[in-house]
Amino acid sequence: MERVFQLAAERPVVMFGKSTCCMCHTINTLFRDFGVNPTVYELDHIPGGREIEHALARHGAAVDFPVVFIGGNLVGGANEIMTLHLNGSLSAMLKRAGALWL
Repeated sequence: MERVFQLAAERPVVMFGKSTCCMCHTINTLFRDFGVNPTVYELDHIPGGREIEHALARHGAAVDFPVVFIGGNLVGGANEIMTLHLNGSLSAMLKRAGALWL
C-alpha cells in the first residue's frame, strides 16, 4: 500500500481504474469537465497493476473502480465522487488539493 500512497501523493488527483471500466471513463470525464487533469493508472495496463489492486482491496477500498485520491487522501469510488459533486463540495475539495484554480 506504500506504493499506492506514494503514487497518490504525487499529483492532486489520482485515479486507479481499468481501461474497460465505464465508470472510470465517466469520472475521468467529470474531472476534465471541471478543468482538472487527473493522473490515471489503468491497472490492467501497468506493471504491478494486479498488486496495486490487491493492496487497495486490503486497505478497504472498494474493489469497484475507479478508486480516487484527492490531495493524497482516499476519497472512494464513483458513488463518493458523484455524491460530492451533487452536494457541491467536489470543487472545493479540488481547489484545496491544488487541482482547480477557479
